[in-house]
Amino acid sequence: MIRIEPVKTRADLGVFVRLPWRLYHSDAHWVPPLILERLHTFSDKNPFFKHASWQCWLAYRGTEPVGRISAQIDRLHVERYGSQTGSFGLLESEEDAQIFGALLNTAEEWLCAQGIRKVEGPFNLSINQECGLLVEGFDTPPMVMMGHALPYYGRFLEGQGYRQVQDLLAYHIDIHFKLPPGVTMFLNKAKSSMRIRPLRRAQFQEDLKVIKEIFEDAWSENWGFLPFTNEEFSEMGQLLKYLVEDDFVQIAEIDGQACAMLVALPNIHEVIKDLNGRLWPWGWLKILWRMKVSYPKTARVALMGVRKPFQSTPMGAAMAYGMIEAVRGGGLRKGIQAVELSWILESNKRMSHILESLGAKPYKTYRLYQKAL
Repeated sequence: MIRIEPVKTRADLGVFVRLPWRLYHSDAHWVPPLILERLHTFSDKNPFFKHASWQCWLAYRGTEPVGRISAQIDRLHVERYGSQTGSFGLLESEEDAQIFGALLNTAEEWLCAQGIRKVEGPFNLSINQECGLLVEGFDTPPMVMMGHALPYYGRFLEGQGYRQVQDLLAYHIDIHFKLPPGVTMFLNKAKSSMRIRPLRRAQFQEDLKVIKEIFEDAWSENWGFLPFTNEEFSEMGQLLKYLVEDDFVQIAEIDGQACAMLVALPNIHEVIKDLNGRLWPWGWLKILWRMKVSYPKTARVALMGVRKPFQSTPMGAAMAYGMIEAVRGGGLRKGIQAVELSWILESNKRMSHILESLGAKPYKTYRLYQKAL
């Protein structure tokens, strides 16, 4: 018999956070998250909860936890799109259709009770955090801030009536790529009006504001787009401030106006994988030492955007190529060998063309599902 219990206490939350260790113990590509970071994500300190309500549940077989799920209602999403849409996320389970059905039914009932008529996901916890279910690319570890999954999850989701609504692609590229013929000449011609510059540490808050403004303009018409709140972006800024080299962030200016940006993150998963989620007693020291002495060999381009007036224009392409080339230079200086560019909407053919012209290959697919309630 499977029973579903809501997470109510700190002890329950501890079980919820640690459940993946039971499920992925034999998966060599899974990266244990830092337990302290996961507990922070589900605490009142997470600015997401200032505009969202949520509930999470655990599935038990007897006294053994065998699955988990969350359901969220983001008021900002409802206000922006004018639809009674909620989401599910953090779905993990043993290979058992009964468990999947019980978890999803519980989340759907909670959403329906609050007037929700459509559910999308998975979002952990929103589209601006980890999102999508891995459906292709199980044979490599996930990059920083990207998810992993077991191969049967998609089959069981579809068995509960969920259907694909969007695919998100992750591209992989060796850092020693060459620019296509003609691009270097094109970039040289564009230099008369275009300037590519790194993050300015002395004007950090000013540049952080620029990145946020470009992101909101460039991504505003993408499927499911939702702006970060100032608090959410400030929290991301702390990540950039303490973990990211200045030249891993590039801003493109046209005649002095910031028009495009790119943000790359060192793949900290390389640094934390063997910590088994624990920072004490020596985890902190290991992270600091490794980031200084044995820097990660991989990185992820997590944000990239060109203001709308320049999209689908030669100057827009010049800014994209120029920022990629500038970040590549910073990566080479740190010993980076390969880069993931993610996530890219499958429908974003313009960006896919730029990446594929550099030799990048799609190697992981994350799927978003939808279901009417």
